[in-house]
Amino acid sequence: MANKTLFKSLVGRLLPAANVVNEEFAPAYAFAPKHALAQYAATGCMNSTFYADASEQLSVVLGLCETVDAEFVAKLAVYARERGNMKDVPALLLAVLSRKDRELFARAFPRVVDNARMLRTFVQIVRSGVVGRKSLGTLPKRLLREWLDARDDEAIFAASVGQSPSLADVLKMVHPKPRGGSRAALYGYLVGREHDRAALPPVVRDFEAFKSGETRGVPRVSFQMLTALPLGKAEWAEIARRAPWQMTRMNLNTFARHGVFEIEGLTELVAERLRDPVKIAHARVFPYQLMAAYASAAEGVPNEVREALQDAMEIATANVPALPGKTYVFPDVSGSMHSPVTGHRRGATTAVRCVDVAALVAASVLRKNPSAELVPFEHDVVDVRLNARDSVATNAALLASVGGGGTNCSAPLRLLNRREARGDLVIYVSDNESWVDAGAGRSTATLREWEVFRARNPRARLVCIDVQPNQTTQAAEREDVLNVGGFSDRVFQIVAEFASGRLAASHWVGVVESVEL
Repeated sequence: MANKTLFKSLVGRLLPAANVVNEEFAPAYAFAPKHALAQYAATGCMNSTFYADASEQLSVVLGLCETVDAEFVAKLAVYARERGNMKDVPALLLAVLSRKDRELFARAFPRVVDNARMLRTFVQIVRSGVVGRKSLGTLPKRLLREWLDARDDEAIFAASVGQSPSLADVLKMVHPKPRGGSRAALYGYLVGREHDRAALPPVVRDFEAFKSGETRGVPRVSFQMLTALPLGKAEWAEIARRAPWQMTRMNLNTFARHGVFEIEGLTELVAERLRDPVKIAHARVFPYQLMAAYASAAEGVPNEVREALQDAMEIATANVPALPGKTYVFPDVSGSMHSPVTGHRRGATTAVRCVDVAALVAASVLRKNPSAELVPFEHDVVDVRLNARDSVATNAALLASVGGGGTNCSAPLRLLNRREARGDLVIYVSDNESWVDAGAGRSTATLREWEVFRARNPRARLVCIDVQPNQTTQAAEREDVLNVGGFSDRVFQIVAEFASGRLAASHWVGVVESVEL
């Protein structure tokens, strides 16, 4: 029998040397610029994380944008918005593109700025001066006017919710030419200028009549426009009846507080809306947002609505594929993973932690692949027994309740190697900031253990899903190793394609580059 110690040392000498240190000053591999930028676009929310503050993230993204070609920036902005469901970095990339390549900017703009919030974010970023310009310029103004012209009066009025900048600020910047009397009156109303009140769109007249007490019927306007008004239970019930899916998810406790669920039929209506597969898909909800809604539901939220949130979570994770062969999932439950997944933001920090996302991914894979084996880790592996028949929410909550120590990404692979385990696919969900296993050797401990595992399983593949914006990994990208980041169900699709050998050699970067503009 071969000397295993000797074999391991030979493997270490053949592997590529670590070429950078991570945030914990431990050996790591640097992403190529395109890959690093994709990682920030898929996970970055421009808030302070466990390892980097918001200004550092901004500086890194802007620097990376200068090292890659404009076409990749455009494709990544579209990918991050349409498939990654991200908000801040796609708008930032678009703002960079407005200076970098006018033609590509014009092609990407309508696909990235797909709602009023994205419009305001784009304008805010440009006017901040961070991308090298403070004025919008001719082309951005024209595209903003086209965005306004493409929407009807009711959509424009709904878009007027939000500040910094407000839609009124945008109107004053771009000076759109109103089409007809109602649009002229609406623009005058929004910017506080003289206007023909009789020509206002019906939705605005209804809102003003409700505000003044002339009518009692709740107008069909955005929920945020009504919250400052003195509303009774009947009005809140009407709001709940009309609420879109995302607003419903985010305001269950508000509805409970105002007695909505005490009215006959409202509990059933809200529950059916939450578990509607079509509405879930249209809302582009992250599964972790459903988990957060379930965890934060107050006592007044009926059990039927809570169960509907669990149903919605099962539906939102239904895109997790049935993976070929034997699969192992390694969720990172170390201390750094207990920080907010979207970073710290004054007054609006999410309660969802990186460990919650890792646990949710792991539980989702187990739900669709009952033979998969979960090996949580921190400074060492953590013994947690899960039942594949339990709900995703139950298993995710159990996984997220353990851990808290240092990060040792090589620990679960070392365990499998001690067991001489067989397998086809290994999935990490981590922030990749391994340091406990830092030591002698040219490569990282994770890649050394992976090489030993792969010598026993030559067709095996390794996937590292990173849930934080950074520029390093513990396993260098190569034919059998995929590094991918993000929170959307698109990650699951990429993992499935990689596991089946359908991804090109460029892996995730190739997926981004395949976007058609």
